[in-house]
Amino acid sequence: MRLIALLILALFVVAGVIVGALNADPVSYDLAFARVALPKGAGLLVALVIGWLLGGLTAWLGMSLRHRRALRRHRSSGKSPASA
Repeated sequence: MRLIALLILALFVVAGVIVGALNADPVSYDLAFARVALPKGAGLLVALVIGWLLGGLTAWLGMSLRHRRALRRHRSSGKSPASA
């Protein structure tokens, strides 16, 4: 199973390198407070990483809030969370 995951990861890395090499033209991004010139591939990678981080943060906060709510509910009912 671990070998399959590593092969899939390697496939995506190779695909990313190819996409980055084929999209090496610089593009200017105006962020209202700064202007940045990046290659298209790097801009795509930055957008992907920011989206991945924000999605992970949103999922983590949602689960954390749900866990706190359930813990509070168990405490108010007199049950221990381990016995639930």
